[in-house]
Amino acid sequence: MASQDQELRFASASRDISAGAGQIFELIADPSLQPRWDGNDNLSEAPTGQRVRAVGDVFTMTLTGGQVRENHVVEFDEGVRIAWRPAEPGQEPPGHLWRCELEPIDSSSTRVTHTYDWTQLTDDSRISRVERQDIGNT
Repeated sequence: MASQDQELRFASASRDISAGAGQIFELIADPSLQPRWDGNDNLSEAPTGQRVRAVGDVFTMTLTGGQVRENHVVEFDEGVRIAWRPAEPGQEPPGHLWRCELEPIDSSSTRVTHTYDWTQLTDDSRISRVERQDIGNT
């Protein structure tokens, strides 16, 4: 039995989009395009030429507050799934993870699932911020 500190903590949402999985995946796998669709209004910019192609890739992103993050790709399946763990430059990721998964419905529509997982987050100040935002478990 898991203790309260070890319980699964994540938030996930899905939406059906009228576009093919390949087209959507390009918007996710090319970090320079992410600020155009970021629903959190948290991403400012990312240099071009960082298209993710494999687990182990690292891409950088500048947040709207000016902070730079190095995003370490930990899951990758071309056209299907990508997940990364953000970190401050030169630091190990503190444990939270962003994941996008695509499930084709037909040739012109795709179910997109976006997950924020803080199950392995080790930074107490970040944990308290996430919990104050009442993201909740899904």
